[in-house]
Amino acid sequence: MDAFVAFKPFLTQVESSLTAQLGGEEPAPDDTLLLAARHLCLKAGKRARPMLVKIFGDTLGVPEARLVDPAVAAELIHAASLLHDDVVDNGMFRRGKPTVNARWGNIVAVMSGDLLLSGALLKLSKFDPRIAEAALATVTEMTRAAMDEVQARGNLDLTLEQLKAIGEGKTGSLFGFCGKAAALVAGDEEAARRFDAFGRRIGVAFQMADDIRDISGTDEGKPQYADLQSRTPNLPVVLAVSRDARLKHRIGEAWGWTALTADKIKELGTAVLVTGALDDATVLMNQEIDAAVDALGPYAQRESGENLVMWARTLARGIALKGAA
Repeated sequence: MDAFVAFKPFLTQVESSLTAQLGGEEPAPDDTLLLAARHLCLKAGKRARPMLVKIFGDTLGVPEARLVDPAVAAELIHAASLLHDDVVDNGMFRRGKPTVNARWGNIVAVMSGDLLLSGALLKLSKFDPRIAEAALATVTEMTRAAMDEVQARGNLDLTLEQLKAIGEGKTGSLFGFCGKAAALVAGDEEAARRFDAFGRRIGVAFQMADDIRDISGTDEGKPQYADLQSRTPNLPVVLAVSRDARLKHRIGEAWGWTALTADKIKELGTAVLVTGALDDATVLMNQEIDAAVDALGPYAQRESGENLVMWARTLARGIALKGAA
């Protein structure tokens, strides 16, 4: 039986609120931005962030109704970041279907992302200005981390700490926001600090899982070795080149070409695989998960705190094996 089946009623509320936010059951057929946003947002993804808001809130005894708006806002911010990332990466597929930029073009993708961001912040400003301020800080951190990732492209000297900092900013900051939002509703400052730390470490683990699946080819929604194609030094690549100078030279030389053929990408990806870097990356991912659990402190011992631990271990590892959240 699904350990999280009890959260289905809450996620149904989140889904209804998302639909209402994005034009309702019958959106205007000529509203391109809403249609594009719905293409990405509705009935897609695992809703990891809304579920996390709910589990954080349950740990503190927050009424379910007080968690819906922060959960929806977290999902909208996440979706906006995906729309923008796909433009930056020239991504063609997301969640098993064409990306917004592939279907409508980059302008629509960027503007629909902005629409989602503004909608999330407006919703939170009406709900609780403190949470809206936390969300603004999170968006700022995510934006800077995304820029850091772009600037790291082609850099095979990227360190593990630099890679983790990018993962914390892009993914961990929003997970941390999910915890802070629930704690702000509950008025628990200690929980806000601990939940933020938990979310940040889990975010790093999630980014590591994303890197693992890129090389392993376990994401059905995206092509294998997409990071190698975009010259992005992900975790397995960084680990592989740190132990094999010849492979580092081969990848660096290939990344210097104007175009990369599919055969060359497959050749380099296979070379990364045979170094055993995936096993080392999985060890590092599990270490981040363990550190996240430690950051919870006494909250991990509460009944719903145990759900946080379960959520972290099952979902992060599941992403490494199966695909995106």
